[in-house]
Amino acid sequence: MDDIDRKLIALLRADARRSVAALAKKLGVARGTVTHRLRRLEDEQIIVGYTVKLKPEAEPEHIRAWMGVQVDGNQTREVVASLLGEPAAIAIHDTNGRWDLWAELQAESPAELSKVLERVRLIKGIRHTETSILLTSFR
Repeated sequence: MDDIDRKLIALLRADARRSVAALAKKLGVARGTVTHRLRRLEDEQIIVGYTVKLKPEAEPEHIRAWMGVQVDGNQTREVVASLLGEPAAIAIHDTNGRWDLWAELQAESPAELSKVLERVRLIKGIRHTETSILLTSFR
């Protein structure tokens, strides 16, 4: 990746709905260049998808939670693979500190979140978890 690729990715992070023409103008390159670079970045799986980010208030019927996960021994890959298979997991983050992993979870009700937590606690290789429900986000 070069500077143009990095700038292109930064523009897409800010607004993934920008047109190829708008991206090209902002980067000072031809539309064909942007199209070619996007295709290459997707083919090389540097860009693996495009998404929509919503404010938590936009989905008031959902409960979001953060779960800290301590992994038992050297089983991080197995635990991550299992967590990625959990439908309620929005994202899994590898980190340092007290928790080996942070899982972003989303459920439709407290009862559903309880079921998610039960399923996650049964994953082989998880030593301990601690979950906090997201109440409000500030930006």
